[in-house]
Amino acid sequence: MSPPPLLALHGLSVSYGGAPVVDRVSLEVRPGEVLALLGANGAGKSSLLKAVIGLLPAAGRVLLDGSDITVLAPERRARLGIGYVPEGRRVFPGMSVRDNLEVASFAPAAERTLLLDRVFALFPQLRAKSGERAWRLSGGQQQMLAIGRALMGEPRLLLLDEPSLGLSPLLTAQVMETVREIAAGGTAVLLAEQAAARALEAADLGAWLRLGRLAETGSAADLRRRLEADPDFMGNPLATGRSAL
Repeated sequence: MSPPPLLALHGLSVSYGGAPVVDRVSLEVRPGEVLALLGANGAGKSSLLKAVIGLLPAAGRVLLDGSDITVLAPERRARLGIGYVPEGRRVFPGMSVRDNLEVASFAPAAERTLLLDRVFALFPQLRAKSGERAWRLSGGQQQMLAIGRALMGEPRLLLLDEPSLGLSPLLTAQVMETVREIAAGGTAVLLAEQAAARALEAADLGAWLRLGRLAETGSAADLRRRLEADPDFMGNPLATGRSAL
C-alpha cells in the first residue's frame, strides 16, 4: 500500500492578466517520489511551482500532508517543509558558499553544522570551495549550491525549476543522480524540466503540461518507452533536451 500524498494539487489554476497559464491541474507526489513536470517553454511549469510555494496567487487547492496551505505566505510554506530552487539558481553572489547555505537554515547552530555536513556529503565540490564567493563558482557548482541551500531548510518537498539549464550533459547527469539520492532519503521532489528524456531518467512519474493543461501523465518508465518509440509524441524540444552551454 502506497503512502498518502505529501503534496496534492486539486484543480490548481494560475492566471496572468486574466489569461490562464495553469489550468485546473491536479497532481499528487508522495514521500520519496520524483515527479517530472514536463513541457515546452511557456507551458506553465514555473508558474505551477511558484503557486505551490506561494509566490503566485492561485485558484484551486494546495494540500501539504493533508492540510490546506493554499492561502499561506511563502515563508510559512517554507517552514512547513517546502524547499524551492528557482530557475537560474539565484545564489547570493557576494556571499561565500558556506554563508549562502547557512542563511537558509532555521536550525540552531549545532544542528546547522550537521545540515552543512549533509549538503557537503552530497556535493563534495562545495566543501572544497566553502570559503569562495558564490560568483566564482561554475554554473554547475552554482546549481549544486542552489539545491544545497534549499536542503538546508530540511524540506519534505523539494521544488526544482529547470535544474539542467545551461549545464553540460555530464553535470546534468550528476544533478539528476543527486535528485534520486535526495528522494531516496524520503523527500518528495517535483522537478520541472524541458529536457524530458533526462528528467524521466531521474523520475518515478511524469506529467506533461501543454498550454497550462495536463496533456499526459504516467510512470516515468512508460513515458520513456513512448519517447524512445516516438520522439515527437511530446514535441521535438522535449525528446532529447536542450544543447548544453
